[in-house]
Amino acid sequence: MDGENVGSAFLVRESNRVARLRPLLVEPRALGPGHGKRLVDECARTARQLGYRQMTLWTHDVLRVARHIYEKTGFCLVSGEPYHSFGHDLVGETWELDL
Repeated sequence: MDGENVGSAFLVRESNRVARLRPLLVEPRALGPGHGKRLVDECARTARQLGYRQMTLWTHDVLRVARHIYEKTGFCLVSGEPYHSFGHDLVGETWELDL
């Protein structure tokens, strides 16, 4: 944004067929104009080019903006599991996208 990096995402190998999207980070000041979706779309495009058949990710149910991006990109929620961390009750979620 204006020549400055305002976000990042990692695409890593989970298996021969599955790529994993690692932390999606977008600076708060850059939220809104589609930077997060663009990062996720680029990771999916790269995964397809590399021959992966699926992408997976793990997130928290409270990260509503990120979850909205994943939904818009075509990811489906496949599981959720409550856990307790750093004094808080949370729900971890696994999402998948068929490529």
